[in-house]
Amino acid sequence: MAINPSIITRDLDKVAETTGNIYESIHIIGQRAKQISTNLKEELNTKLSEFASTVDNLEEVFENKEQIEISKFYERMPKPSTLAMEEFMEGKVYYRFPEQESAE
Repeated sequence: MAINPSIITRDLDKVAETTGNIYESIHIIGQRAKQISTNLKEELNTKLSEFASTVDNLEEVFENKEQIEISKFYERMPKPSTLAMEEFMEGKVYYRFPEQESAE
């Protein structure tokens, strides 16, 4: 039985290292995951809209092989939370705290 490569034990100290607070780090990762998810969803919907049919009759609707392949490709992609965690750990996520900036 193969273990999902997205299931990785993380050192919480390393996750918290960048911000100094594990909760802030997790919040930033969560926000980035939402951005990634939204972008992927828009991209998928754009690609699938090319196959949209104006036919309402179910007998006339048939499975499009290209559409299925596109959907399967997106299903096999890593989850947005996994991508966001990797970006954060590699220092590729830009974040700021506006409330702290306004106080200074």
